[in-house]
Amino acid sequence: MNNKTTLPGSDTDLAVSGMSCASCMGRVEKALAAVAGVSDPRVNLATGRARFRVDHPETVAKAIAALENAGYPAIPEETRLAIEGMSCASCVARIEKTLNSMPGVQSATVNLATGTGTITHSAAISPDALAGHVSAMGYPAKPQDQTEKPHLHDHGADGAGMKRRFLIALMLTLPIFLAEMGGHLVPSFHHWLYQAIGRQTLWVVEFILATAVLAGPGRVFFRIGIPALMHGRPEMNSLVALGAAAAWSYSTVATFASGMLPEDSRHVYFEASAVIVTLILMGRWLEARAKGQAGEAIRRLMDLAPETARVVRNGEVVETPIAQLRPGDIVQLRPGERVAADGVVSEGNGSIDESMLTGEPLPVGKSEGDPVTGGTINGSSALSYEVTAIGADTVLSRIIKLVEDAQSSKLPVQAVVDRVTGIFVPVVIGLAIAAFLIWIGATGSLSQALVAAISVLIIACPCAMGLAVPVSIMVGTGRGAELGVLFRRGDALQNLAEARVIGFDKTGTLTEGRPALTAIECRDMTRQETLRLAASAEARSEHPLSAAIVAAAAAEGLTLANASRVAAQAGRGLSAEVDGHRLLIGNEIALREADIPTDEELLQHAKDWAADGATPVHLAVDGRHVAAMALNDPIRPGAAEALRDLHELGLRTVLISGDVRPTAESVGKKLGIDKVIAGVLPEGKLEAIREMGEGTVFVGDGINDAPALAAAGTGIAIGSGTDIAIESAEVVLVGGDPHGVARAVRLSRAVMQNIRQNLFWAFFYNAALIPVAMGILVPFGGPRLSPMLAAAAMALSSVFVVTNALRLRRFE
Repeated sequence: MNNKTTLPGSDTDLAVSGMSCASCMGRVEKALAAVAGVSDPRVNLATGRARFRVDHPETVAKAIAALENAGYPAIPEETRLAIEGMSCASCVARIEKTLNSMPGVQSATVNLATGTGTITHSAAISPDALAGHVSAMGYPAKPQDQTEKPHLHDHGADGAGMKRRFLIALMLTLPIFLAEMGGHLVPSFHHWLYQAIGRQTLWVVEFILATAVLAGPGRVFFRIGIPALMHGRPEMNSLVALGAAAAWSYSTVATFASGMLPEDSRHVYFEASAVIVTLILMGRWLEARAKGQAGEAIRRLMDLAPETARVVRNGEVVETPIAQLRPGDIVQLRPGERVAADGVVSEGNGSIDESMLTGEPLPVGKSEGDPVTGGTINGSSALSYEVTAIGADTVLSRIIKLVEDAQSSKLPVQAVVDRVTGIFVPVVIGLAIAAFLIWIGATGSLSQALVAAISVLIIACPCAMGLAVPVSIMVGTGRGAELGVLFRRGDALQNLAEARVIGFDKTGTLTEGRPALTAIECRDMTRQETLRLAASAEARSEHPLSAAIVAAAAAEGLTLANASRVAAQAGRGLSAEVDGHRLLIGNEIALREADIPTDEELLQHAKDWAADGATPVHLAVDGRHVAAMALNDPIRPGAAEALRDLHELGLRTVLISGDVRPTAESVGKKLGIDKVIAGVLPEGKLEAIREMGEGTVFVGDGINDAPALAAAGTGIAIGSGTDIAIESAEVVLVGGDPHGVARAVRLSRAVMQNIRQNLFWAFFYNAALIPVAMGILVPFGGPRLSPMLAAAAMALSSVFVVTNALRLRRFE
């Protein structure tokens, strides 16, 4: 996040890594104080940040170097830029190459479809400096504040601007087109026109109109394309500028200095220069419109939150703008009204339609204490809720941010496109020169050679290549958000589409995660005392099994004691002290590792329960095994059907659970899972993922699933799970429905198929039409591709790619 300033005499704020104690703070402050130009260094260990004053922006770089030498390097910043004026893959490659060459920039990724760039860089470089560097290249850029309301590139405004340019160019071009091309349809029209105003006058009028097109609506191609060409980094605008300028220049010479040309080459191509610009502007207008439709999913998400809410203030209900809501406000919600912000129901009972966020059609029941999410729709009951999160902290805003991040990332397949487009434009210019030389050598006709060269320049613009991948990601991730499938990173689309094995955690993933105590067996202790002690300790834990024991004690009206020295052991259970007794609550492994003698009858009960699908939990008090409890966690509705869906997709399924083998195998058998790996700790899950090889998917929800989620080829987190699990995964299922796994796989496969279609079209189009533009078919009686047809084909190729990607909006 960019939260520093580097103005002369200003405070600078840096995130510092490696600090662990007060001594570290002292060393960091000492290192900063030793830098000339740095004053008043202050370090906060809790936030991991250092704040100091600098006398000049260049001093920041010295301070960063000093931190590096002291062993506490500054953490790189991440800046997102909104970039205008990009039109093709070459624009993207040029901006990325320039940014990556800047000192202090670690990586730069630019996305053509979203009009954004994400840069990881040294804290010595300000976001404004990055934006200024890009703007100087001819692509206006500005930093985005990622703490504000999520950003959506305004493709509608882009489209309106392109439409205006296109219409102006069309009005100026139409007379030229009719004057020159009308004669091909009606030969007598040309004769009449020449007799009426004269050929020279006609050419002068065409010169004026064509010049107006190039200098007015077409100026954008020259403003960006010519500087890029002069710097040795030509791109799509350079090709258009070269083609249009060549046709215009040749025609201008033919009009005003015809004696410089052979008599049989005295023709004008003003219509070609004007039509090229007009058709490409039309293509960009249609492309911008289509991009706007591609981002419609995010726009609909952003529009979910209402503009106002009915807030209780000083005993009165006041209609309040959303921006003025604060945590703790009580909001009254009418039937059928949208929830304004995240909160907790404080009064009333009803149901809320959360389908726009989760993709699940059934309304969710809500009562006092239940969470509500901004953007969802209230049912037929009036409710009141207390606001808990606003602005960028709401679930809706975080979802939009996740989708934006995914849309801004690149798939591995994009690397191939980047390598091709990096050399494509220079190769095209070389081919255009070759076509010119071949034709002028073969025919001696300067005009024919010029037409071939211009056609090659125009037909080969790599717009479609640049859009082939990002626009499909843009539409696919947006559609996924509507279906409750959030891709946190774009590359998860490609990885998930290639997956062949899917591993599942059990508790909270394939089961409800809300187990209930169904049986208890005790030795030398009453049932109530056993339950009271166990619940007293488990009250300090967030594990679903703990909640079941605490709920059972509450149902029996037991008064719990305070627990001390509570220590959770991942995959084992927990230990605690209650009323002076040492407690150990967990599985059989925990008892054996603690060298606690086990009761064979209690173990047998545990085995019987596990065989029936329950989870056994043991209790040891002061080193004695005194009880065993059975906790039943119901299988999620639809889990079996979701597993069948995955099998129909050709995927193998594996259950990887920390639960005892009989319990895990019972659940696996009921769900039809191919393989069951049971009784594993978090590191055991990690090892199981590694043994299954690359491309493995893991689905989980708990803290103990985080390592496996991070290690898997693709981690899918159940949205109702812990924050740690969600942060470790690449894909998040908002509603927690297991059907979302198959939905995510199908969507990723559909996106990758769409990308392959786009890439085939983009590359096949260029491979097929560049030789035609060079005139390879002419010696065999085939057609010659005119510059106007080349411009039309080039424009339509981009529109085709974007339109094809838009089909993903209808994915079901």
